Amino acid sequence: MSQNPGALAPDTPLHATDAHGAPNQFALLKQRRFAPFFWTQFAGAANDNLFKFAFTVMVTYQLSVGWLPPAMAGLAIGALFILPFLLFSATSGQLTDKYDKTLMIRLVKDLEIAIMLLAAWAFIAANVPVLLGCVFLMGLHSTLFGPVKFAYLPQVLNERELTGGNGMVEMGTFVAILLGNVVGGLLVAMPRVGHASVAIACVVLALAGRAVAQFVPRAPATDPGLVINWNPVTETWRNLKLAHEQIAVFRSLLGISWMWFFGAVFLGNFPAFAKEVLHGNEQVASLLLVVFSVGIGIGSLLCEMLSHRHVEIGLVPLGAIGMTVFGVDLYFAASGLPPVAGGHTLTSFLAQPAHWRVMADLALLALSAGIYSVPMYALIQLRSAPTHRARIIAANNILNALFMIASSVMAGLLLKAGFSIPQVFLVVALANAVVAFYIFMLVPEYLLRFVSWVLTRLVYRFKVTGEQHIPTGGPAVLVANHVSFVDAVLLMAASPRPIRFIMDHRIFKVPVLGWLFKLARCIPIAPQKEDPAAYQRAFDQAAEVLREGDLLGIFPEGGITRDGQLQPFKGGVMKILERARADGLRVPVVPMALTNLWGSYFSRIEKEGAMVRPFRRGMFSRVGLNVGAAVLAAQVAPEALHEQVSALLARG
Repeated sequence: MSQNPGALAPDTPLHATDAHGAPNQFALLKQRRFAPFFWTQFAGAANDNLFKFAFTVMVTYQLSVGWLPPAMAGLAIGALFILPFLLFSATSGQLTDKYDKTLMIRLVKDLEIAIMLLAAWAFIAANVPVLLGCVFLMGLHSTLFGPVKFAYLPQVLNERELTGGNGMVEMGTFVAILLGNVVGGLLVAMPRVGHASVAIACVVLALAGRAVAQFVPRAPATDPGLVINWNPVTETWRNLKLAHEQIAVFRSLLGISWMWFFGAVFLGNFPAFAKEVLHGNEQVASLLLVVFSVGIGIGSLLCEMLSHRHVEIGLVPLGAIGMTVFGVDLYFAASGLPPVAGGHTLTSFLAQPAHWRVMADLALLALSAGIYSVPMYALIQLRSAPTHRARIIAANNILNALFMIASSVMAGLLLKAGFSIPQVFLVVALANAVVAFYIFMLVPEYLLRFVSWVLTRLVYRFKVTGEQHIPTGGPAVLVANHVSFVDAVLLMAASPRPIRFIMDHRIFKVPVLGWLFKLARCIPIAPQKEDPAAYQRAFDQAAEVLREGDLLGIFPEGGITRDGQLQPFKGGVMKILERARADGLRVPVVPMALTNLWGSYFSRIEKEGAMVRPFRRGMFSRVGLNVGAAVLAAQVAPEALHEQVSALLARG
């Protein structure tokens, strides 16, 4: 069930372009509503990782701390950083919903400056306990910033910009992590001045982030009357129940947390994988991190192009397939690599062709993870009620932390049981296939959108004109001509929201397509004379769809055309609108026309019928959808709708 219109569109007038003229993701870097925010979060992510990595190197290689052995240093620092996510995420989500998000951003950056000043002193004094305290405080800083980051974007970006905006943020975060680790490692290793250099760099980055934050435009509170519940356990449970009201949102939370589980297994084992399996030195381990980060960044940026600048959750199964395929191939690529006396340097490692397959698998696996995660984040942002969005994202942060901890425990148990690191990677890759299948069966929308994405990219070249007329919120009836057995699938691809279709009951008997339409919860209808009960049941279900604020799709011709011509419209649409008026709903009607589908494989042709000769028009044949302006229900009549659809068809 959809939320109110605000749940599916920006919540404030901060966005400067409409859906038709939305800039691409790189153009957002020139706009004040996005650029200052982007660089603020970039500086924060870079500072987190510069500080943590420099501290880890310092206690591992440079200091002798009896109560913190080098083997435990990385684990202790990582655990301290994650702990605030478990303790304070629920509270941070409430604060973000209650207060202006820009105010929250600036307060968090002020906190970062104070933490980094304390950390700077501790670096110079080599005070490990204080630095550990700063790790916890920087985890708190990230905990507070997390809900702000993902709740701010849908407040300033429209639906067509949201995938690109999330892709830019995801890319920026991983590039910042990479740069922070590299710079932190280089600075702390400098003789005599290393600790002071890290101290200065941390403070400078914090000041730079705060300076840029000053230019972030206001993003007003979405629930200023909220009363804060300071109990993190009950608040987290309440937020998860809120998310569960939207099944697609809740399953997306679990899907994102699984992605962090999956990624943590690989990232956490890169040093040992480089040393024990690839027989490389520290530079090889750093190279793996670079390859993985670049892959995530490229995958995140590709989402906007692959989705045609919509929130396209059909990309999620594509990403999941890639994560499994390249994870499995990584196992085979890394198995049986011969040891080298003294280990590989970076140069000798790159000189081996077998190692390039390993790097390609890692890059493509990470790229797939980027394609998998960005649409899920965008879907959560779009379909969560604005008043609760930050709290739902905060609950997701808690789930992410728990899944990452579970991944460390699982990997440790497998390694202790005698599994090799490549075998651990294989287990996780195969588990990913099981988890993905489970999620897609629970929420068929992912699978359906994937099918429509494949159909409109690999079978047809699908062009939509007038897509801005498809409502992004509230109930509406979409009226289209009926040309082929895949008309509903094509309309799904054009809409950023799910559509429930009323369809002839006989189409559900078509192999494969019938199963897909049942998954899509399409509504079967039979002629009143043939089955009065099924006829009435279809209209009852249609009324329920509109009461829930969703989109209803109908083909008023009553059947697929047999001659390619637009047939007369029947009166079912009027019955639907009369029922909606009785329910007190104002439901617009959106006319649509599918073009150039007649004669394709899925359409009927007088002599051959449908689906009898594949590729009868070759591969990638052009088809289109023309969408007209919405018509008020009071102005709707079957004859007038017929004329409007006919006029849209004439545009070709």
